[in-house]
Amino acid sequence: MSEEPTAPYTGTGIDTTVPHSARIWNYFLGGKDNYAVDREAGDAIAAIYPQIRVNAREARGFLRRVVEFLAGETGIRQFLDIGTGLPTANNTHEVAQRVAPECRVVYVDNDPLVLAHARALLVGTSEGETTYLEADIRDVDRIFRGAQRVLDLEQPVAVLILGVLGHIADTAEARALVADIMSRVPSGSYLAICDGTVTEEKLKAQQEFSKTGGAIYVNREPDEIASFFAGLEWVEPGFVSVPRWRPETPPGVAVLAPARQIDEYGGVARKP
Repeated sequence: MSEEPTAPYTGTGIDTTVPHSARIWNYFLGGKDNYAVDREAGDAIAAIYPQIRVNAREARGFLRRVVEFLAGETGIRQFLDIGTGLPTANNTHEVAQRVAPECRVVYVDNDPLVLAHARALLVGTSEGETTYLEADIRDVDRIFRGAQRVLDLEQPVAVLILGVLGHIADTAEARALVADIMSRVPSGSYLAICDGTVTEEKLKAQQEFSKTGGAIYVNREPDEIASFFAGLEWVEPGFVSVPRWRPETPPGVAVLAPARQIDEYGGVARKP
């Protein structure tokens, strides 16, 4: 069993008596920034929906491949990661600055535990810049007031919204928020989104999780998630199950077998 986090969280607003989705996801990824209540809730979810651990790992792999593609093939040097979650391995700034050390990264989240760790862990290269902004995704004005201190909003920006939009239950509201965010970045910017899709097992797991008092995460049909990219131009292969988004060919393998299909979908699109 993981040890409890040892940072002094008294007075930070961190509630260790109710499970939290960011800490549960950290647990699924093998992180240590979670509490017994999170592990118990995570184990209860996984008992009903064992696929959830695979989804967590595959979503993290999607993040890495997306950032490598954007910093490498497209030459993007600015990243706005909204809803970053708890730091683990291969965080956005680490991946981007491995490709191009001058990349600038702004993380946005409103979770006090994320804030407590971000200041210590999200340290970038000397050539680039990495910073953390405390804000809710619904407060788009606040996000961009803070982001413009680091990012040049006249130059293309990669906006990452990964595993976040399920916290906004109303699909129309979520779609409007994404549109508002993308309206504030210039032509040539990119949007990356991934989220969970609906299955019967997930619905049962959500019902179980609701008994704990934790915030429910809304999974959607694939076409609903794809609608968040309205007005943008898809990057190949478009909107797909995340293992199928530009999978890597291992060394020595001539032909890559088709990646498996899971109920976690994502894509990348460019603003014309």
